[in-house]
Amino acid sequence: MVKGTHQALHDARNETVKIFINGVFFVREEAKLSVFDSGYLVGDGVWEAFRVHNGKLIFIDQHLDRLWQSAKVIGIKLPFSRDELIANVYNTLEINGMKDHIHVRVMITRGIKKTPSQDPRLTISGPNLVIIAEYKQADGESKDQGISLYTSAIRRGSPDYLDPRLNCHSKLHEVQALIQAIEAGADEALMLDINGFVSTCNATNFFMVKGDEVWTSTGAYCMNGITRGNVIKVCAQNGIVCHQKNFSLFDVYGADEAFVTGTFGGLTPVVKIDGKPIGSGGGCGPVTANLRQLYENLVAQQLQ
Repeated sequence: MVKGTHQALHDARNETVKIFINGVFFVREEAKLSVFDSGYLVGDGVWEAFRVHNGKLIFIDQHLDRLWQSAKVIGIKLPFSRDELIANVYNTLEINGMKDHIHVRVMITRGIKKTPSQDPRLTISGPNLVIIAEYKQADGESKDQGISLYTSAIRRGSPDYLDPRLNCHSKLHEVQALIQAIEAGADEALMLDINGFVSTCNATNFFMVKGDEVWTSTGAYCMNGITRGNVIKVCAQNGIVCHQKNFSLFDVYGADEAFVTGTFGGLTPVVKIDGKPIGSGGGCGPVTANLRQLYENLVAQQLQ
């Protein structure tokens, strides 16, 4: 089994889910797009993923804000409204009989190309919209025992050539970082920014705990994670000092606790980085456990 922040319990129902493609539902094995799709050809597209609990789309406004911003940044004019997209998501849940412990991924590409090319002017269709909803419940192994990280040589880029806040289909540098971590025997990758400060992980945002303080990066070189932002929010609401600052591996190796945040896994403890144990080197530390509960309380408010 793959261990990490996306480690999920097996659910056989996913083998028969129906997938939304441009207003039509397809069984899983027949859900296809053309090889001339912009996303396949050049990674030209944006995406968003969020959780569904008790039929509610969790933090949906924040996710859609990020999706619309990403589409605008790369010049994709979305041919539907936010309400229309939400309705399509609910239709996908309904046709699959889904209500709880659901992970939804919304993918939008520029459309079909006339010929393989980067040039957006050669796009001959409107944007393609795909909605995949799956039954996904986090496996307790990673959440309880924690994960290990390895610091990749692949750096997070600066905003002047590919802004890390852009949730685009082009994720090759994160894939490269993860491959390095896996080959080093770790679960996921820790990534530095162009100045050598700790930035983020390949698919999650990184936090460390020093004493009674929580540290995370400045945010200049990492994905503007929804869960990251909500953890910073609950720190402020509960009098927990949370610094968004530059810090290095020197600080990380001496941390009392560390954890990563993501939409699927919530807060996952980190127990080892580059072979060095973090804190006690096992399980969830007290600050992480407290923040996890405060975050889950925030999620619960979404269900009211």
